[in-house]
Amino acid sequence: MEALINMILSVEAFALILVVILLKSSIKFVPQNRAWMIERFGKFQGIKEAGLNFIIPFIDQVAADRSLKEQAVDVPSQSAITKDNITLSVDGVLYFRVLDPYKATYGVDDYVFAVTQLAQTTMRSELGKMELDKTFEERSQLNAAIVESINEASEPWGIQVLRYEIKDIVPPRSVMDAMEAQMKAERVKRAQILESEGDRQSAINVAEGKKQAQVLAAEADKTEQILKAEGEARAITAVAEAQADALRKVGEAADTEQGQKAIQLDLATKAINAKEAIARESSVVLLPEGGTDASSLVASSMSIINSLNKKQS
Repeated sequence: MEALINMILSVEAFALILVVILLKSSIKFVPQNRAWMIERFGKFQGIKEAGLNFIIPFIDQVAADRSLKEQAVDVPSQSAITKDNITLSVDGVLYFRVLDPYKATYGVDDYVFAVTQLAQTTMRSELGKMELDKTFEERSQLNAAIVESINEASEPWGIQVLRYEIKDIVPPRSVMDAMEAQMKAERVKRAQILESEGDRQSAINVAEGKKQAQVLAAEADKTEQILKAEGEARAITAVAEAQADALRKVGEAADTEQGQKAIQLDLATKAINAKEAIARESSVVLLPEGGTDASSLVASSMSIINSLNKKQS
C-alpha cells in the first residue's frame, strides 16, 4: 500500500513537472521592437510581436529573431573610379531598419550582408557618374542618390535604408598634392585680391577725405566772406545812419537864430585859418569876392575877430 502511494506521488510530481515545462515552453515574452518568426514543422506559422505570446510546445519553434530598431552598419573602404578617371578610396556608414521581418527572413539569406554589399556597389556606381571636384562639393547629393538606389533594390528584402553617410574620400597622393597646390594658389590669389581691394579702398577714402576737406574749406571761406560782407554792410549802414542823424541834428540846430550865428562863426573861423595858412606859404593875399579895397578886408577880419572875442568872453 505504501509503495502504491509513493508511486502515485511520483506520478503526480512528474506530471506537475511536465506541466511546468510545457507552460514554460508555450509562454513566450517578446521584447519591444523585436519580431519572432514562428515555424511549425519547418513551415512558417506566424510572427510574434512584442508582449505575451503562446506557442505549441515541441511543435512550434522560433526560427528567427528580427530587430525592428534602426541599425548602423559600417561599409568597408573600397576603391571607386570617378567620371574623370580618378581612383578614390571611399568608406561610409549605412543606417537602415527592418520594415517587414518576414521578407528579411525568407527573402534573403543575410540581409545585413546583402544591404552592405548593395551599398558598396551603389556607391561605386554613383561615384562613376561624378567628377572628382563634385564628390567633395556635392556629398549630400551623393548620399541621397545612394540611399534612393539602395531602397529600390532592397524593397524585396523588407529593408528600408534611412540614410547613408560617406566618412572619408581619399584620392591618390599625386592628386592630393595637386589639390593642395591649387588650394594654396587660390589662397594666395584671394590674399592678393583682398590686399588690392584694401589699397583701392584706402585710396578712395583718402581722396574722399581730401575732397571733403576742400569742400569744408570752401564752405568756411564762403561763410567767412559772407559774414565779413554782412559786417561791412552793417558798418556802412551804421555810419550812414550816424551821419544822417548828425546832419539832421545840425539842420535842426541851424534852423534857429543861435544856430545861424554858430554857423557864421564857424565859417569865419575856417576862413581866417585858411588865410593864415595861405599867408605863411605864399606872398599872395586872396581877397574876398566883392572886396576891392583893404578896408573891406580889414573890416571883415575885425568883425570876425570881435565875434570870436565875444564868443570866448
